[in-house]
Amino acid sequence: MPEGHVAPGHAIQASTALSRFKVLDLTRVRSGPTCVRQLADWGAQVIKIEMPPALDEGDPMGGPRTGSDFQNLHRNKRAMTLNLKSPEGVALFKKLAETADVIVENFRPDVKKRLGIDYEAIAAVNPRIVYASISGFGQDGPYAGRPGFDQIAQGMGGLMSITGLPGQGPVRVGIPIADLTAGIFAAQGILVALLEREVSGKGQWVQSSLLQAQIFMLDFQASRWLMESQVPKQAGNNHPTSIPTGVFKTSDGYMNIAATGQKIWQRFCEALGKPEWLKDERYATAAARSANRDALNPEIEAVTLTDTMANWVAKLNAAGVPCGPIYKVDEMFADPQVQHLGVAQHCAADGRDVAYVGQPISLSRTPSKVVSHPPALGQHTDEVLVEIGLDKATIDDLRARQVI
Repeated sequence: MPEGHVAPGHAIQASTALSRFKVLDLTRVRSGPTCVRQLADWGAQVIKIEMPPALDEGDPMGGPRTGSDFQNLHRNKRAMTLNLKSPEGVALFKKLAETADVIVENFRPDVKKRLGIDYEAIAAVNPRIVYASISGFGQDGPYAGRPGFDQIAQGMGGLMSITGLPGQGPVRVGIPIADLTAGIFAAQGILVALLEREVSGKGQWVQSSLLQAQIFMLDFQASRWLMESQVPKQAGNNHPTSIPTGVFKTSDGYMNIAATGQKIWQRFCEALGKPEWLKDERYATAAARSANRDALNPEIEAVTLTDTMANWVAKLNAAGVPCGPIYKVDEMFADPQVQHLGVAQHCAADGRDVAYVGQPISLSRTPSKVVSHPPALGQHTDEVLVEIGLDKATIDDLRARQVI
């Protein structure tokens, strides 16, 4: 299918990479929509399914549909309304599922079973379905019934214990990292399952949770405990193991410096005009620098305070020392490299020009684009139902009875 192909009933595809797949999106809040956004941005035919207007209770996060958060999560989708609490609504959903490739949901684990739309029920009508479930703590186990929330997962997943200044007490990360990574891992799991389906011909149940995602993201900090029995602690802006790596003040702002490894340390000392540090026994080796970090960092900052952030960033990078400015969000988007990468993607559909955060992945033949704004509630209900064979009279009757 060539780039820019217009499929029946669809806007121009965001990409042709996943355009052959149909996705039913039952998600809300953040982790689920993050997952589905990964598929929609690569061209999957996503149908966002929500409750009919009279029955809709709104997003539990409380953000308006027209707000930047909702808009950024739900671009490149179509939308329909469907009452899954009614038998007719469930029957219609199963009819949609017959020709779908993927279903994504982030209900509490018991809800889908109660509604009769759990994996087993859907696989009975479509054995090829890849059914993804995202939860707070997993689909079973002692905490399965608990409501999931990002900050709870950050705390239980160990992240808050290693974030912040030493002795400060637990600190949350400034983004909902458990939600986001659980969604991204679920999307990865869906793609793995779709690849496997090409061999087996069968779908399967993909599961991720905020707690698992958060623990996985601890990475080397988790491995320090599992393999070395070390309990990581808060290190503030200092890297816990690679020193000196941290935040240093300049005459007009702050920058990050990562002078790790002996060769980079040597370049760093020369760039700062401090060759004597190379012979100072307190700083001569990585182990010595780690043991004497509290003495070394103030000495570094005494030098960095003598010039501007921009000058230091240019000088250190020229010397082969990793470093960079610490930006506010507006400054970040103004950076020439960020602009060159096209991180902010504009969509001018429907006469409305809006900037979205684009995908951080580039494909040479089938790139991702933001081609449509988030749909209005139920915007494509009639369109979707016509595609599965319903006529206008039937659709009007379903709407009058709040099935759709």
